[in-house]
Amino acid sequence: MARPTRLARYGFADNGAELLGPRGLRLWDADGPAGTDAAELIHALSRAADPNLALRQLHRLADSVSRAAERANGGRPTGPTGDLTENAAMRELIDELHRDHGLRRRLVAVLGASSTLGDHLVANEQEWRALATTKSGLPPDPEGHLDLDAPTVPALRRAYRIALLRIAAADLTGGRGLEPTMAALSTLADETLSAAYAIALTDLPGGTPEPRLAVVAMGKCGGNELNYVSDVDVIFVAAGDEDLQAGTTVAARLMEICGQVAWPVDAALRPEGSRGPLVRTLASHQAYYRRWARTWEFQALLKARPAAGDLALASEWLADLAPLVWHAAERPEAVADVRDMRRRIIDNVPAKELDREIKRGPGGLRDIEFAVQLLQLVHGRVDETLRLPGTLPALRALVAGGYVGRQDGETLLRGYRFLRAVEHRLQLQHLKRTHTVPEDPAGVRWLAAALGYTALPGQDAVEAFRSDWVGHAANVRRLHVKLLYQPLLEAVARVPAEALRMTPASARKRLEILGFADPAGALRHLEALTGGVTRTSAIQRTLLPMLLQDFADAPEPDRGLLSYRQVSDKLGSTPWYLRLLRDGGPVARRLARVIGLSRYATDLLTRDPEALRLLADDPELRPRSREKLIEGFAAAAERHAGDPVKAIGAVRALRRRELFRLACADILSHGGDLAPAHPIDVHELGEALSAVTDATLNAALLVASRARPGPPGMRFAVIGMGRLGGYEMSYPSDADVLFVFDGGTESDAHAIAEEMRRLLNAPAPDPALGIDADLRPEGRQGPLVRSLQAYQQYYDRWSKLWEAQALLRARFVCGSEELGRAFEALADTKRYPGDGLSREQVVEIRRIKARVETERLPRGADPNTHTKLGRGGLADVEWAVQLLQLRHAYEVPGLRRTKTLEALTAACEAGLVTPGDAEEMAAGWTLAAQVRNALTLVKGRPTDQLPQHGVELAGTVLLLGGGDPGEFVDRYLRTTRRSRAAMERVFS
Repeated sequence: MARPTRLARYGFADNGAELLGPRGLRLWDADGPAGTDAAELIHALSRAADPNLALRQLHRLADSVSRAAERANGGRPTGPTGDLTENAAMRELIDELHRDHGLRRRLVAVLGASSTLGDHLVANEQEWRALATTKSGLPPDPEGHLDLDAPTVPALRRAYRIALLRIAAADLTGGRGLEPTMAALSTLADETLSAAYAIALTDLPGGTPEPRLAVVAMGKCGGNELNYVSDVDVIFVAAGDEDLQAGTTVAARLMEICGQVAWPVDAALRPEGSRGPLVRTLASHQAYYRRWARTWEFQALLKARPAAGDLALASEWLADLAPLVWHAAERPEAVADVRDMRRRIIDNVPAKELDREIKRGPGGLRDIEFAVQLLQLVHGRVDETLRLPGTLPALRALVAGGYVGRQDGETLLRGYRFLRAVEHRLQLQHLKRTHTVPEDPAGVRWLAAALGYTALPGQDAVEAFRSDWVGHAANVRRLHVKLLYQPLLEAVARVPAEALRMTPASARKRLEILGFADPAGALRHLEALTGGVTRTSAIQRTLLPMLLQDFADAPEPDRGLLSYRQVSDKLGSTPWYLRLLRDGGPVARRLARVIGLSRYATDLLTRDPEALRLLADDPELRPRSREKLIEGFAAAAERHAGDPVKAIGAVRALRRRELFRLACADILSHGGDLAPAHPIDVHELGEALSAVTDATLNAALLVASRARPGPPGMRFAVIGMGRLGGYEMSYPSDADVLFVFDGGTESDAHAIAEEMRRLLNAPAPDPALGIDADLRPEGRQGPLVRSLQAYQQYYDRWSKLWEAQALLRARFVCGSEELGRAFEALADTKRYPGDGLSREQVVEIRRIKARVETERLPRGADPNTHTKLGRGGLADVEWAVQLLQLRHAYEVPGLRRTKTLEALTAACEAGLVTPGDAEEMAAGWTLAAQVRNALTLVKGRPTDQLPQHGVELAGTVLLLGGGDPGEFVDRYLRTTRRSRAAMERVFS
């Protein structure tokens, strides 16, 4: 008897000695394998998915072969119970396994992977011959064809099992990949349906005319991706009413036969499901799908194909329904329906199985199928290459057409192959319908071995399998969400199929309908973007029909398309650009809104096209904190410490990127479904623009101080004034500043200040930052910089009331914080005068304001709609608040703020202004600030005048939420009129 310790090395259990030994298969004797042939067979058994199962099944098969031979010879098996009777039949089996290496590999693989197929071979002891190598030296046909010797149910059952056995053997031995295996199983299903159809016809009562009946394959069978154990989905179609009765009889009998032979036939995908008639006429199907069918039913039709019966009738049925299928995505609810259906499938998976479900669970096969099918429905309307029933062919077509990225497509292909391989192995084991990975460790070990996993250094087979499973499931789920929930799908689905075809004639007609002023010029842009057969052109052909609609929603569609071409020309050759537009969530439509409405943002983008990436993620559209900006800008300057030009270039590039970030956030905040999760308002925008300016000035001071170093111990600080000091900057705002120094000469400090101004205003691709120091003592006639003591002397002896008013918004920005705080303390003594203002000073402020309104309003400007100096606009509210601060801040600490609306709120809380007036002024200031920013975004240059009509007014209104432009102007006039009245009450 063999020693178990030696057999254990082969992976056999203790009883392996009995099964292999002299009383068993005669492959092992006291010294080991009984010869070279026996050793090879034992080695083959040890490499099976389950070596013990393979050994037991081979022993049972040999026993069945031996006993059948004994019975055929009229004898009875001899020897002790459990011993194999060695006779010619058994020796033939063993000898063939030694001689036919292909047979050995196939039979052992089946016996070690499927207990049910092993049982079948044991029960049908001669069918092992079906796996023998043919005389030509080729393996037995694994294509799923039936070798049917009689039109009977038993013959069909036997032929089906032999064909299935051959498919499984080829699959398990690596002779076939996943797709050929699925195709073979689908072919086997087709031929089984056809054979059952033929048998059902013979069962019709004598004299019954043969009906015209088509059997249409659906689901996995229709997609040529059938698995080992699955219901076969079909729809039955009769040609006319005269075929209904006999056709229903044939269909019912076909379902009965297939259930006896192989698998249940499921006709639940037919119209009205199980409640509807089993067979409908061609006309009845047409009427149902045209009137009543839901989105999921058209989704199911993607996999429909002729399978059995009247194939010409099936083709006619498919051709008639195809236009309905390829327009189903245009239904308003279509995309949402597909998404909801996927969610319901997940919700119906038992919670305890959710993590182990490879088909319906998150990251499972359904995730891939639903993503592919939705993309087919949306894009297949005009791209006929996508009209394929199989998931993998359709996925490859989506990749080839540019609808799915190459890397994403390859990841999904790998995930699908892995999950289907797991499904096949699970189902082969007992030939049962299952999609759940076992919980017990032994079951998982068997599955890993069946999939070909072996132990690796530091990782066993189960760990390797679990690692791959988790990785594939995570990637599949991630890409499912990315593809199924991309806003681009909904946007493209809303575009009619005719508009998607983009032929020159149809494109020109659509451009005219959409309101392009120069359809011929726009068509040239389209041809330049979509011409050729490159992948880039293919993606552009997908994007542009949808983007044209968004450009048309802007006041100047032609300019939006031109800007898009300019950006595409700069970035079209970069691999990430079109991939980002296609896969980057709302990026494409956000880009269309940004460049369609804003010259300002478009100019920034054309200088820095890579900033487009900011549109992909909502967190990227949030303003960055002042601290992070200062740190980042300073670090950029430090990287070029030895070259002031390069240092300030890096700083200005960062400023440009931040301006684009803020402009996009502003433009999109009223963009409906394109808006970021946290929209930005005008107050947050003012703070953010001020923070960017603070960071720019801080970095510029670092660069200038290094280029023009002062003497040791000299301190230098920049004080923010005006809108910068009040954290209320707008896009066109210059940086109002004062320069203060201590511990050096005025010449040293002047050199630093001039260097800052020179660096920030030097010609460059990036926007300049104007530094305005006109609010300094003596204005332009005074020195650019002063020492703290000089400021003290000036303000004590010479300062005027307007200078105290200007100091109300003074704050430290950068440089020596100690010096900056000292200046703020000095400013406090002037801007918050003890005992407030005298009557004469109040009169003086009123006089100055009246003169400003008269002298500074530009020639020809409309005082009713000038956002800065017009009635009820920014200046009116700011003057009113500043008057309250000068008069009362000495006794009301809450007024000591540089932000206009914060000080207004404090004045209201102190009872210095009525709540109604405070509300009216806040509304006027806010609306004027919004309009001023929007005008700059639309025109691309600073402007304060709200136009009464035209594209600039329309663009401004769209940026601020849309509506009728005339009504918007009326609202602006009404709001500012009330703001003006409130201001006058404060000044009275």
